[in-house]
This record gives sequence, C-alpha cells and structure tokens, in this order.
Amino acid sequence: MPSEVTGNMLKAGAAMLGFHLDREGGTYSLPPLPYDYNKNEPAIDGETMRLHHDRHHASYVQKLKAAASKGGAWTKKPLHEILASLSSVPESVRAAVRTNAGGHANHTMFWQIMGGDGGKPTGELAAAIERDFGSFENLQAAFNNAGASHTGSGWVFVTVDGDGKLGLTTKPNQDTPLMDGERVLFGNDVWEHAYYLKYNDRRADYLRAWWSVLDWDKIAERYEAAKRGALTV
Repeated sequence: MPSEVTGNMLKAGAAMLGFHLDREGGTYSLPPLPYDYNKNEPAIDGETMRLHHDRHHASYVQKLKAAASKGGAWTKKPLHEILASLSSVPESVRAAVRTNAGGHANHTMFWQIMGGDGGKPTGELAAAIERDFGSFENLQAAFNNAGASHTGSGWVFVTVDGDGKLGLTTKPNQDTPLMDGERVLFGNDVWEHAYYLKYNDRRADYLRAWWSVLDWDKIAERYEAAKRGALTV
C-alpha cells in the first residue's frame, strides 16, 4: 500500500501538469502552494503570496463548492470541462460557476508555473516561441504590453493547441481560454490583489519583474502535456 509521502508526491507531480482536481462529491480542494510564500521574492513579496493563495484562491474554491452543493450533472465533470461547457450549468448558478471555477483554474495554473529562476526557455518550447512570436524578447514585449494595457481586472495568457502552436490573449475578470476550448501554457494575474502591496499602481513594473520567477522546466512540461492532449488546467 503506498505511503502517505508517496501519495503526496504523486499528487504534487500531477498538479505540476494541471491535474490537481481533488474531488469529494463534485467539489474541489485548494491545492497547496508548491513552495514557500517568500520563494518568489523580490519580484512578488511573501505577504502578497500568502493573501493571494490563502484568501483569494481559497475564496474561489469555497464559492465553487457552494454552487456545486446545489447539485446537477455539471458537478461531476472535471474543472476544464465545466469551463468549456458553461451553457450546461443551470442559469441560477452559472455566473458564480463562471467566476469561481475560472478563478480556481487560473490560480492553480499560476502557482505551478512560478517558483523558478526565470531565464529563458530551451529546447522545443524555445523553438515554438521563436516560430510563433519571432523571438523570446518579442513574446515578452507583447505579453507585457497586453497586460499593462488591459483595462480593469483580468489575466494575460499564452495559449497552446494540440499541435503546439502558441497564441497570446487577455481575458477579463476570472475568464479563461478554457472557456473557448483552448489550453493555457502560462499566464499572469493582473488583478490588483496580485501586485498592489508591492507595486501600488505600477502594473508594468510587476509584469516585467514577474518573468524572473517563471519555472521554464514546468512550463515545458505543460507544453508537452498539451501536445499529448493531457493538459487540463
């Protein structure tokens, strides 16, 4: 019988690829932060990480549970399928599910891709970025501009399809490309709660600093999983 430690290691490995969908009766759990709160300093301060994970993400999970407690066939679907078929969610809870399932998926991805030392991608992912954006520097510039110019709360995402083709998009609030049947390679949260304690209204500074904490090994794993059809959130 597997030990508790082994079980936790397997869960952690699955979570890295976006498979963290612990379910009990159709509800979801808050995935643990995969590193210390201060791991992403100085780009992101530890207090922001604590509040962001323990308060904001936890709130999305709790509100999603509340919506799921009302029952319905949608509660039996995996998170990415719920988001891809919101029209099948009863209208009475659809807005709550859109916001809170989206927030849960977005933040689950967000924690996974950080905790690294920045730098640049290598190998097949680097080649895909050069093919689809011209260069890594072009991607950074386009991404930062999209995030800085986005009006109000939301996210900026790099998407990936089953052929490995990359795209760039922004979404308002807690919307996600998963709602369009796409997959997320990585993305950054441009809600004020993600950066305001340290950067105040300097969103552009936050966007530039954020690249220094990306974990390109984990992002490359997500890229390979997407091409296999195995990437969920």
